[in-house]
Amino acid sequence: MPVTGRPQILALFQKRIEGDDALLELARLRFQEAGLGAEYYVGSPEELHWLLRFRPWPDAPVVVHLPREIDLFAKEDRWKLLSFAVEFKDRIHGIVVHDQIAIKDRLDEYKATLGEIDTAFKAVKGSPLLFIEYAAGLVPEFYCELIENIADLQHISACIDIGHLGIRQARDIFSRRHPDTDICGLDPFDPCLPQFIEDIQAAVKTSLPAVLGIVTRLSALGKPLHFHVHDGHPLSRSSDFGVSDHLSFLAEIPIPFLFQGKRSVTPMFGPGGLQKIVTRLCDILAPDLISLTLEIHPPAGRLALGNAAHLFSHWQDKTNAERMNHWLAVLGRNLYLLEQIPAMHQKSPGV
Repeated sequence: MPVTGRPQILALFQKRIEGDDALLELARLRFQEAGLGAEYYVGSPEELHWLLRFRPWPDAPVVVHLPREIDLFAKEDRWKLLSFAVEFKDRIHGIVVHDQIAIKDRLDEYKATLGEIDTAFKAVKGSPLLFIEYAAGLVPEFYCELIENIADLQHISACIDIGHLGIRQARDIFSRRHPDTDICGLDPFDPCLPQFIEDIQAAVKTSLPAVLGIVTRLSALGKPLHFHVHDGHPLSRSSDFGVSDHLSFLAEIPIPFLFQGKRSVTPMFGPGGLQKIVTRLCDILAPDLISLTLEIHPPAGRLALGNAAHLFSHWQDKTNAERMNHWLAVLGRNLYLLEQIPAMHQKSPGV
């Protein structure tokens, strides 16, 4: 039977803005309205139980993102991972953990560890999938080879973070021209920036082809893949977390001088790049094997609460509520970009 429908679409579901649980009620309302699943960052099963109270609807897609400190070489962390699989079986689609720099020196041990985890997950009926996210800065070729080498593990696959991969690509290309300068360390307001801007943008333009190549390569495995989708640019300083990505695909990065007629530069992908990535993915992989999380961090801005004002009747200062509502609206605009991509609604490849 051909598979129809579209990939699962989720978004980052957290406060990340100071306030009480009314912010999560607001998120639940906006996710319900948009039909978005939720990716929760949690450190314990207890925290996940609490967040699931705000699940957008009873069977909304859910992915759990564990802390970056999770070390799969450590027995206690593997037990923690298994405890999530057991306690939340049949309730969550997947669990995301970061890759680790140590893998490059302990590859055989890591593959053996993943094999043990896969065996343990197989024994849990209704177990979620485990997705290994590209996040620690490994050489992308090494990461791809790792995922290919574990292709036979049924419950373990890749989380392809297109922003992380794109920034890594731009950084590598720029360093070939300027080996003593880190592209992500350049200050947008440095008076020397104009002398670098042509090479910065040339490096940034290579990010999309590099990501398309990785998407093509890993999709060919025919396994479930999870994606963190967000834009970025080495000169972006808008994040409160000190990173250059996790931007909206509609973002512009301000610079204090004219470049190609504007005082801003475009990010790595933009709407057109997002469409190319998703189209390539959907041309190769069936929709039921694809999940996408809009992992966009809160941008600056406020938006009136509208039909959600009643959730904050106990708040005197609505600033943070309006900031949260603005962030949720940005997620909604990026969801709209995804939904306008024709490939998101096509049948399985080859049908």
